Amino acid sequence: MVIVSIWMFAPDRPLAQPRGGVRARLAVAGAPSRAPVTPQRSPVTDDDASTRRRLLPPYKVILHNDDHNSMDHVVQALRKSIPGMSLGRAAAVMWEAHVNGKAIVLACPLELAELYQQRLLSFGLSATIERDD
Repeated sequence: MVIVSIWMFAPDRPLAQPRGGVRARLAVAGAPSRAPVTPQRSPVTDDDASTRRRLLPPYKVILHNDDHNSMDHVVQALRKSIPGMSLGRAAAVMWEAHVNGKAIVLACPLELAELYQQRLLSFGLSATIERDD
């Protein structure tokens, strides 16, 4: 495929882009325009979910209540430690831990659970991991 480009030159101005942009150059070259192709993905089935659960069993990250961290500190620590955790969800987890003594932060594969536990511990919070059955 050959792309023909028409450049305009004027002695008093620097080189300019061809008029019409990329589409004009493609039309001049005679190249057909194509819409981008998106790959087809198969829907997630129950077999995929059960296989994923068998290979990567979920573990719960549990936040425990303590008397030496403020509620604001706990909410901010949750938001910084767990990617994508909203302010409302962090406040709900904090309140559940405050009222009930512990709260499930999230369930995920073991390696991620260990990472999130370490992040919470780095903020001075008390967190443990349990297998989610």
